[in-house]
Amino acid sequence: MLTKLTILKSLSPFSFHSRFIPKSFSSGVAAQELDEEPLPSEWYRIAYGKLIKLTHVLKNIEQVNGRTTNTIDGSTITDDYIIGQMQSFNSLAKSFIGSPSMQSIHGDFFVKGSERSSLTLNSLTKVCNFLSIFTQHHIWRGALEEVLRDLEREIDTLGSRSEPFQMGKQIISSCMKFFRDVDTISSSDSPSWMKPPPLNRVEKPVAPRTWEEVVEMFVDLTKCLEREEKLATRVLKLEAMKEGLYQIRDITIERDVSYKEVRRQDCLVQRKLSKSLGHSSRCLFTLLLYYLHGSVEDVVFEVHGGVRVDDHGRFCLYIGKILSCRDEGMVMNGVKQLSKALGVFKFVWESAGMVGVLKLRGHLWCVGGEERIIAYRGNEFYVHGIRL
Repeated sequence: MLTKLTILKSLSPFSFHSRFIPKSFSSGVAAQELDEEPLPSEWYRIAYGKLIKLTHVLKNIEQVNGRTTNTIDGSTITDDYIIGQMQSFNSLAKSFIGSPSMQSIHGDFFVKGSERSSLTLNSLTKVCNFLSIFTQHHIWRGALEEVLRDLEREIDTLGSRSEPFQMGKQIISSCMKFFRDVDTISSSDSPSWMKPPPLNRVEKPVAPRTWEEVVEMFVDLTKCLEREEKLATRVLKLEAMKEGLYQIRDITIERDVSYKEVRRQDCLVQRKLSKSLGHSSRCLFTLLLYYLHGSVEDVVFEVHGGVRVDDHGRFCLYIGKILSCRDEGMVMNGVKQLSKALGVFKFVWESAGMVGVLKLRGHLWCVGGEERIIAYRGNEFYVHGIRL
């Protein structure tokens, strides 16, 4: 693992954009350096009418980390027509964000096509030694369970009774049972050496268990669902967590052992994961998300912006989100989603001891919205109205 001193020596503040944040953040920028030509005013007039119509079609529907969801019950929408309409809405909205009229509102930010492209935050290229705390045993197990719970909810939403889906649910059930057994062993109210021996009862010896069992279940689960296109993002998360499981597969998890032995096993898990997971590890990033937010979904935002230095020498990270309507609940949902992404960047920046202040700014756009600023968890979020 890199130490803070090593990072400070090798990375200047000016290298943050290209070397310190996830590689996907800067990918594609070189290919679209030139500003796009403004579209004719007639095009904007026709497109704006289309946007108005789409806001009615997409009422109570929003994008959450790349998924099209129903705001009423939080369910994932799988209807191809609705998903297509959401994609059309986002595409048209991005053209308006880059228009000359919008520059008068947010300056020359988001002018380049590359700045208006979406970004999935799913890995880190550089992390410092401080991030090794995410491999603590309870965080590791909790993240694995959350991955499986998310997958199970997605399968239930799709409602398919096909053989792969049914087999997948059985494997998930077996995996969760394993975690319950592990929890019984390592989270007992009192260690086994403090418990009185059983009276006049001979218990059958329980065979020792290892994390190899979970590796096998994750492998089978991946094979079972890898052809299901609508579960692609969930399967990628399974693949990411397999990376860590392979590192600890030989660690034994035994019943009825001393409290000291339980702690030793937990330390082995932490040590192996801390040593083995690389800087570009998606598994490590999943553990980071679980540590910061208690969730494991990759963070997705529609407009990825960039990093600039303002007049006061502060580094300004700006990202954005497109909303399908100006409903206050949807606006706040968007603010919270951007806040998660901004929080990840800030955490990594501060953990590495980077020189300079990182100023975080989120932008949200909705048709007909009023220009305003929302303060949330110490950051500023600018709400912009898309209009002719």
